[in-house]
Amino acid sequence: MTDLPAGWTTRRPTLDDVPELLALCHASDIASVGEPDFTPDDIREGLTGANTDMGRDCWVALDETGAIVGWAYPGNADRGDRDFLEIYVWPSRGEPALRPLLGLLLARAAERGAAFGHETYHVRAGAIPTEQSWISALTEAGFSFVKQHARMAVALTGRAESDPPPGVTVRPVEQSELRRFHATIEEAFRDTDHHATDYETWLSRVRAETSVSWDEWLVGLVDGEWAGVLQSSDSSAADGEGWVRSLAVLGAYRRRGVGEALLRRAFAIYAAKGRSSAGLGVDMANPTRAARLYHRVGMTPLYRANIYQRTL
Repeated sequence: MTDLPAGWTTRRPTLDDVPELLALCHASDIASVGEPDFTPDDIREGLTGANTDMGRDCWVALDETGAIVGWAYPGNADRGDRDFLEIYVWPSRGEPALRPLLGLLLARAAERGAAFGHETYHVRAGAIPTEQSWISALTEAGFSFVKQHARMAVALTGRAESDPPPGVTVRPVEQSELRRFHATIEEAFRDTDHHATDYETWLSRVRAETSVSWDEWLVGLVDGEWAGVLQSSDSSAADGEGWVRSLAVLGAYRRRGVGEALLRRAFAIYAAKGRSSAGLGVDMANPTRAARLYHRVGMTPLYRANIYQRTL
């Protein structure tokens, strides 16, 4: 990995850096996808997420004026065998920090993998296809392409909720059902590349969120039988967007209209609260062909991101 330019330095971030990091990430978002896609909560989650220690796992790069031009941090909420590495730099002027920050994260990932008890540890990173400098840094560091994700969105203005198919009903989740709710997500995604999370870790992450709109957490039933769930997030509410964090339908009830009914109910709830759009992320390699469903309800990709991986 290359060294930082003369006069540039690195240090650990603090929560006082949130405004400057948000500006950095917005600049990176606009350059890569055309609009800002980060919220203050996203910044705080990156700095303080489960198993992420600001004082050991994260760095910011400073230019010769002392301004933050890069930010690097890992994610691994359940101490599994995989880190996801995130690096954001100011477009153009921050690019000299890419490789040095990646080198720091890779060295730390090896330590984290050992501390988490894994003999073999994987590291992943995402890149918008136009981010050629970042892709070059990853491939030079031994990363290979794995798959592609898409960031989907739909406008909610003027949308009306349609009736679900016969036998399908949708209702809000009850607090006593959260363990079953989580188990449904894990079971539905077992045949995908989903990174499994135990219930206690999942619940602690939910409780750590700034706010949770439980009326947007939905359960789908077929002839009265539990069939699927939809988990919403308030992370984009301030931007007028409803966010679907997870949509999961059990295998026995797929192709019965459950997923579409859950989505349409969520969209109706978001719209009733004055939100102008809804969004979600989808794994384009998902064997359930979830992207087809999202297209069917009117969603289109705002952008796509390639996922790269290296095994340590």
